[in-house]
Order: sequence, then C-alpha cells, then structure tokens
Amino acid sequence: MFFWKCAGRTSRRLAVAALTTLAPMAFCAQQSTAAQRAKLPDSPAIHATADTASPIPSPAVPAADATQNTATIAGTVLDASGAEVQGADVVLRSSAGAKVGERHTGSDGEFQFAGLAAGSFRLTADGPGLGTIRRTITLRPGGFRIVSRLRLPMLGTTSTVRVFGDPVEISVQQMHIAEHQRVLGVFPNFYSTYDWNAPPMMAKQKFQLALRSLVDPVTFFTVGAVAGAEQYKNIFPGYGQGVQGYAKRYGAAYADDVAGRILGNALLPAVFHQDPRYFYKGTGSLHSRFFYALAAAVIARGDNGHWEPNYSHVLGSFAAGGISNLYYPASSRGASLMAVNGAIGIASNAGENVLREFVLKRFTTRGSDRKNP
Repeated sequence: MFFWKCAGRTSRRLAVAALTTLAPMAFCAQQSTAAQRAKLPDSPAIHATADTASPIPSPAVPAADATQNTATIAGTVLDASGAEVQGADVVLRSSAGAKVGERHTGSDGEFQFAGLAAGSFRLTADGPGLGTIRRTITLRPGGFRIVSRLRLPMLGTTSTVRVFGDPVEISVQQMHIAEHQRVLGVFPNFYSTYDWNAPPMMAKQKFQLALRSLVDPVTFFTVGAVAGAEQYKNIFPGYGQGVQGYAKRYGAAYADDVAGRILGNALLPAVFHQDPRYFYKGTGSLHSRFFYALAAAVIARGDNGHWEPNYSHVLGSFAAGGISNLYYPASSRGASLMAVNGAIGIASNAGENVLREFVLKRFTTRGSDRKNP
C-alpha cells in the first residue's frame, strides 16, 4: 500500500514536471508559426457570397456625377381667362440660346422638361390665336421648378365675329328677354339690357316692345299717380278740378307717355337704326358709371354696335312736347310747353338710367345677367 502511494506521488510529480517543461516549448512553437505566416504573401481576394458578413463595396461615384442632369421644369399653359390651352408650343433654351427641348401641351395644358442640368434657361410659350410669354428660370442640381401664372395674352389684333342665325328670331328673342324683366317681379324694366353684346332688335320688335309697355297695368297705375299729383298741386288749372279735371289730366299724362314711347323708343330708333335700350355697364368706378348713365340719355348705341348721338330719344322728347300742345289747356300751350316737356323727358330718362345702373339690377328678375367684359 505504501508502495502504491509512493508511486502515485512520483507519477504526479513527473506529470507536473513534463507540463512545466513542454508549455514553454509549445508557446515558442506557436510564436514561430505566427511569425512565419506573417512573412507569407497575401492570398488572392475572395468575392463575397451570401454567406459572407461584409460584401466588398463598389467604387464610390463622384458627387458631381450623382446630381448631373436630374433637374426638372414643369407647368401649365393657360389663356387669359384661366382655361388650359391645348396645342400650345413650349420651347426651352439655354441661357446662350441653344434649344434644349420643345413640348406641345395636351388637353390639360401641361408640359414637363426632365433630365436637365443645373443652370439658367429661357422658356417661351405661345398658343393658337394667343400671344407669347417668356420666363427666365434658374435650376439647382436636382431641383424641381413649377412655372406658375403662365397665362398667354390675347393677340392685339382685330377679329370679326359673325353670328349666324335668323335675324328675326334673334330680334324676337331680345324682345322676349326685355318684356320679362321686372323689378321685384312687378314693375317693368323693359328697356334695360344686362348683356353688353346683346344683338339689336329689328324695327318691328321695337314697336312691339313700345306698345307692350303702354298697355302694362303698371303704366296705367303710374299715369294715374301723376295725374293725381298734378290735380293736388292744381297744375294746368285750365283742366279744372273734380272727376272731370282728373280725367283730363289723366288723359294728357297718358298721351304724353304714348307720344314719348312711340317716338323715342320705336319710330325714331327704327329710322335712325338706334337701340332704345340702356346697356348696363356694371364695371369701373362709381364716378365713371354715374356719368355713363347720365350720358346715355343723349348718347345711344347704334344697331351697328357703334356709339352715336341719341337722336331718337332727344328728338322724340321734344317732338312729344310739341304734340302736347294739341291737348293741353290753351293757357298752357306754346313753345315753352314743348321746351319744358322735352327737357323733362330727357332729364327723367337720365334719372331712370342712374337707377338702372346702381339700383334696379339687383331687384330685376328673369333678365340676362352677363356683364360687359
């Protein structure tokens, strides 16, 4: 037993001694192998696969190439009214004048130039029947520029617009539009037109509209009010008072209305080819509109569309004043009656025009609402 114990101790000591001796030798050998590997040449590069953790990066692209030819110009071509222009020609040139590209707009009026380099460009757009507009545009690398307010102006040329249709039907339509216009749906506003480009009425329709206004119930009511005021103030005392005096005043007032309307709104407008209606202006300053309304009493639009002295209404007013000498009391007749009634007719027309321009339109029903451009 003692022998085995001694042998075990001896074996353990030998093992420790062996480890102590071999460990430094193994370490030296490892160092020697690492030194030899360090002296070996590098092996060829191995391409990265799906199993490799870090793929080999591609060569870097220079920053100047990454943003070259990446800018864009886009926009929409419109006309003066704001509608898209189809078939407009859009040309892009460099600052030196070299043509870069050309586009033709579709139904939406849009265009686009892509793949542009940074720099300054000149954009030109024009359309059929329209003017030309130009823009100078500066692009940055990779920029996207939208050209706004690209509206083509109207050409500064005179064009003739011909309306094809039956003149009689057009004239009748104008009369129907006029006779359905009423203030608050009650009081006639036959001689106002809210269509600045309204076609003229023929002579027959001018007479028909005048007669229509004379038999309107409101006309009889208005004449009655005038006759009542004259009797209350005892104007034209030769007519007397009472029912008989009122009837005479009523007849005289209605005769004045008939003579004025037939002469000033029908007969003379047919002779001089003038339009008896008031053309609503509706635009401009209050000052300009006010004087336009006053001037319309002595200036009329001809059936040819041109403005000219209002022979129809001026002569009609004084002619009606002269005719009134036939039925007014003898004490009130004379040249002064013609002058006073003629002046009253012109002044009342001017006052009505001011009301038409500033008041009546907002209360007029069933009338055309288009204003002058």
